[in-house]
Amino acid sequence: MTLAAHTPPKNPSRDRAGHPHQEDVASTFEQDRSIGDIIRDTKHLSQEQIDQIVECQRANGLRFGEAAVKLGLVTNADIVFALSQQFSYPYAAEIRQGAQQELVTASQPFGKQAEAFRAIRSQLMMRIFNPLEPKRALAVTSPEGGDGKTFFVANLGVALAQLGGRTLIVDANLRNPRLHELFDLPNTSGLTGILSGRQEENVIYQAPDIPSLFVMPVGVIPPNPLELLERPAFRLLMGELLRKFDHVVVDTPAGALGSDAVVIAARSGAALTLARKNRTRVKHLNEMITQLTETTAKLTGVIVNEF
Repeated sequence: MTLAAHTPPKNPSRDRAGHPHQEDVASTFEQDRSIGDIIRDTKHLSQEQIDQIVECQRANGLRFGEAAVKLGLVTNADIVFALSQQFSYPYAAEIRQGAQQELVTASQPFGKQAEAFRAIRSQLMMRIFNPLEPKRALAVTSPEGGDGKTFFVANLGVALAQLGGRTLIVDANLRNPRLHELFDLPNTSGLTGILSGRQEENVIYQAPDIPSLFVMPVGVIPPNPLELLERPAFRLLMGELLRKFDHVVVDTPAGALGSDAVVIAARSGAALTLARKNRTRVKHLNEMITQLTETTAKLTGVIVNEF
């Protein structure tokens, strides 16, 4: 089984003399620039406008960006973009936000929800994605539909990609796939094509605006989802994906729809269960946890979705 995906190199490229290529130097220089420089260049501010901002900044004790917003020369979105450029954070361009409203870690990288995902990422880096641990994929499960698994998987994937490592999110919800919609990607080929033995060229897509994030959609929805997931091909596929990517996160169907999630968790190696505040029934949550503990998957924990 061979997979091909166009991925950027992990380390900056160098010429034969060992010097970084010009584009890599430019990227490093971009990180060293001030917020003011980035705003000036991206908004094409004149020297007169710069002087106005500096005067307002001194008179009111504001930062450069705050003064520029106060004068109406830039928007808050422009400031977020400049911050994302300075700190090398992927940021969804406004033209794409209409189709990516749920990708809060990309469209609002410094907001409350994005900060919550970064906190979860830190815990997972210690518990699952730790170099001292066996390499595992993480299956995100929940007992019922509507608990927010796809929202969680997509944003966790963005948060992991923001660390710089190659991250893949796999849509293994063969019953009601939605990841391709969040990232505005085609769903004509994907996981089911591999599991059914069909030759398909494009099964992994790079997420728009997020260089280190890749998505494997479901593809054609099959009539026999559980049988496909129980085939040896799925186990072999997960092993190959773990060799090609630094982090692999898997979306699953709700536990109420069948045994798919439990099978996916066992093949992934690790599982995390999601519950929704004031919605998920405790009885169903306990049943889900019991089923997962009876597999070989490492149960990472339970997260209550309040969003």
